[in-house]
Amino acid sequence: MTLLLIISSVTMVLALAAVQSGDKARFKKFMAFTILGGALFLGCQAYEWTHLIHETLPHHKLSFSSHLFATTFFVLTGFHGLHVTGGVIYNTVVLTLVSKGRWGANHVEIAGLYWHFVDLVWILIFTFVYLL
Repeated sequence: MTLLLIISSVTMVLALAAVQSGDKARFKKFMAFTILGGALFLGCQAYEWTHLIHETLPHHKLSFSSHLFATTFFVLTGFHGLHVTGGVIYNTVVLTLVSKGRWGANHVEIAGLYWHFVDLVWILIFTFVYLL
């Protein structure tokens, strides 16, 4: 999952560079890859949640009401997933409007800043929740 967001972060940088140089075809390709990376991340997260809720938590007799780690895990990853969903929607709107010529490079840059912030938050969540 981390690799997906890193790749989508790189494709966002490439999409911005493409739109700044006026290459709409490259912009569309890289922005589509960014959106796809975010959507795949959400799919992986949905699979992980389903597995944890239906198999891991009951097997270890964990519940949200009595175990702080389970609650914290789902709240942190859930809010992050919500922000990734917002980013995927926002990037889709940016892709559409830039392709139609209604928005420019400054809008892609703003979307890129949001996307990189979401990536940075994931690195922190991954480090403190998955690795520690």
